Amino acid sequence: MKIISYNVNGIRAAVKKGFLDWLKTHPADVICIQENKAQQTDVDAKAFNDLGYHDHWFCAQKKGYSGVTVFTRVKPDHVQCGTGHQVSDDEGRVIQLDFGKVRLINAYFPSGTSGDERQTYKYQWLEEFYAYLQDLRSVHPHLILCGDYNIAHREIDIHDPKGNKKNSGFLPEERAWMDQLYTNGWVDSLRHFKSEPHLYSWWSQRFPSVRLNNKGWRIDYISVTESLKPHLKGADIYPDVKHSDHCPIFAEVDLAAVNA
Repeated sequence: MKIISYNVNGIRAAVKKGFLDWLKTHPADVICIQENKAQQTDVDAKAFNDLGYHDHWFCAQKKGYSGVTVFTRVKPDHVQCGTGHQVSDDEGRVIQLDFGKVRLINAYFPSGTSGDERQTYKYQWLEEFYAYLQDLRSVHPHLILCGDYNIAHREIDIHDPKGNKKNSGFLPEERAWMDQLYTNGWVDSLRHFKSEPHLYSWWSQRFPSVRLNNKGWRIDYISVTESLKPHLKGADIYPDVKHSDHCPIFAEVDLAAVNA
């Protein structure tokens, strides 16, 4: 199963910039979208359906904000919207799909860049979500967590670690959350295959030269539980794809072997 994860920064805007045409040449079994910025009724899903995808949505109550979508060519056994945490669910941040023994989670982590109030909520969300994942693993040991984590984990994952050490997305507490995740039974799929620097998935839109010069952050991840590590077949990013301020990332997992 090839899984693409992509913060499109507005799915309608991404479609206008050629997202559908790109999908025709870069198909995947599952496409996890973050920040759809739409209600399901705002988007004509027929164009995706015509490419062979079922569509599953969990949108924010606030129009034009947040929201996650999953397009999948493989019909899931079960779809669950949310985690039961009210603020997170009101903002449409997590959708989950079961494929046999594997549960795939598509999550849009909060950003703290708009001020102290949202940074405080980000910490709350991270704490709640980690506890949720730990409980979930006792029932579903084979988990895949796709999404925009809004955190650059290590210095290798950001172009200017010294200059950004006090900025949301690279704060010590946020990076410690990533440490906790990856030392407690989770695997960063990209780093399982690639150790080189300058692999980024987001670039600031304030300065056009930032992306041109690859001065970015890696804040988008596909992580898997340790039980799926032997079944990882590849992972990479698509830095030249420009429908958004993010780029798509992907991982391949041998689900047939897991579900055998």
